[in-house]
Amino acid sequence: MQRDLFEEEHLLFQETVREFMAREVLPHHAQWEKEGIVPREVWKKAGELGMFGFSVPEEYGGAGVTDFRYNAVIVEEIIRAGASGLGFSLHNDVMAPYLVDLTDDEQKQRWLPGFVTGELITAIAMTEPGAGSDLQGIRTTAVREGDHYVINGQKTFITNGINADLVVVVAKTDPEQGARGTTLFVVERGMDGFTRGRNLEKIGMKAQDTAELFFENVRVPVANRLGASDGQGFFQLMNNLPQERMSIAVAAVAAAEAVLEQTIEYCRTRQAFGRNLGGFQNTRFVLAELATETEIARHYVDKCVTALNAKQLSVVDAAKAKWWTTELQNKVIDRCLQLHGGYGYMMEYPVAKAWVDSRVQTIYGGTTEIMKEIIGRSFGF
Repeated sequence: MQRDLFEEEHLLFQETVREFMAREVLPHHAQWEKEGIVPREVWKKAGELGMFGFSVPEEYGGAGVTDFRYNAVIVEEIIRAGASGLGFSLHNDVMAPYLVDLTDDEQKQRWLPGFVTGELITAIAMTEPGAGSDLQGIRTTAVREGDHYVINGQKTFITNGINADLVVVVAKTDPEQGARGTTLFVVERGMDGFTRGRNLEKIGMKAQDTAELFFENVRVPVANRLGASDGQGFFQLMNNLPQERMSIAVAAVAAAEAVLEQTIEYCRTRQAFGRNLGGFQNTRFVLAELATETEIARHYVDKCVTALNAKQLSVVDAAKAKWWTTELQNKVIDRCLQLHGGYGYMMEYPVAKAWVDSRVQTIYGGTTEIMKEIIGRSFGF
């Protein structure tokens, strides 16, 4: 079926992003995988092309356009190129709403211009060693002392954790108040007591810097709090999670489409028992199933993107998109790897890298189980 999500300006932008990937990313990504990090210069080059901060107001250097379709273009092109090291979607899709919608004029002036140019790389620190999907279980604290808060705690699995200049930290300002005792703070590179631990070694997404962060008596100015008062953090997080989950869903469908396309081509040429793999009924049936499910997922996700742009995407619909597409992504890539036979297990074939890169998709942004719980609660049982 014809896809109708993008208009001409999005397709032109798609060409720009595709050229950037071919020129600045693909020739170097294998080396970044070995090094475990993407150079900061790549972020600045992307910023020069206007790839960051579409929703940032023009007076702070952005485009002033609230249209998630531009975000989707970037996510899809990164995924189709297999460039899993680029943390651009975290910067654009997750962090932008916090820094655009929750900041005052002074904070916008300090942070948004660098956000747009790629000179200030961002991260969000929610997950802790003992608290993942259960955000109410975090133990990091922020205690008010005059014009500062003193933050103590530890975070882990933080995307962009090594490169990040600005980290939105989720902390408890009143542990007795549960969800109403959570507040968000922007911790900046160089603040005393803010240190980074290991660049964590993962089974996939090798070029993506994912780190442990430590906060030991970090004095953060009140001017770095997001929101006019304490206790708003949990609700700010809940408001922004649907867009984060849509970003993950967009990536999931793009990954399924890319690997499926590669596998169909592989089955046209790979010989077994004197004929192409595509000549076997089992191959055709597997590919038919995967193609059908992937296309159905594509149209649901595009519909959700349209709803997000119209500010009509519900938490439940985002949860449906997130769990279904990421589980499908893993299913599609696993079956495509099987069709590649032994070659599918070799890292020189894109399907192998896609297989290890995709596994985290059903975990971060809220696990499949948490997504089902959100949907189940909506029934009012």
